[in-house]
Amino acid sequence: MRLLKLIWDFRGPAGAKTAVHHEIHLKEYAFAKALTTQITGVENLSELHSIAYLVVQENEMRPVRDALKPHRGQVYTEK
Repeated sequence: MRLLKLIWDFRGPAGAKTAVHHEIHLKEYAFAKALTTQITGVENLSELHSIAYLVVQENEMRPVRDALKPHRGQVYTEK
């Protein structure tokens, strides 16, 4: 099953802090909904752009997308 990375973008001087806080809620959601994967994270793309993400299996994507409204998504590849 393909894994998808659902992404939320946070911009501005407080973007990094907001992304870290948002990840807390993504972890809570993944646990509460017993998602197959429990992969979340934060990446600082620049000084003014950070992302929080949640990785889901493709078959779980639609309900999660509809509930949490990510800004974008992509196929997840482990680093």
